[in-house]
Amino acid sequence: MNVKKTYKCFVDKAQNLESIPLLAIRLVLAVGFYGPAKMKIGNIDNIAKWFEGLGYPLPTLNAYLAAGTETLGVILLFLGLGTRLISIPLMIVMLVAIFTVHFVNGFEAGSNGYEIPLYYLIMLFTLFVFGGGKFSLDHLIKNKKVY
Repeated sequence: MNVKKTYKCFVDKAQNLESIPLLAIRLVLAVGFYGPAKMKIGNIDNIAKWFEGLGYPLPTLNAYLAAGTETLGVILLFLGLGTRLISIPLMIVMLVAIFTVHFVNGFEAGSNGYEIPLYYLIMLFTLFVFGGGKFSLDHLIKNKKVY
């Protein structure tokens, strides 16, 4: 039995599954951003006041930008459309959330720490690097042949 050949076969089979976790990441993030996006849109004035209290410059504009980015993120991540592109502003939103809201509370999510936003950041970076996978509109558009 050739260990090297067996291992290569195993790796090749596992690589055929790579689009499944990319789909799962996209869907988990879409669901995860849905609630905060909906809450921001429904209470945009309160969000702007909260942002002002946190010392954000142009708090109303930033409230609309955060709400818009998260809302667009939900749609695009669900569809797998512009996955790499939408990952960039969503990563920025996560970095801002980590450093302006969560970092002072430590790591643990139960203490409103930066644990969950950090996981989101890592998942978004994964999508930025690998894209949306085979189960995405990005993949369909990329592989569409024009005759």
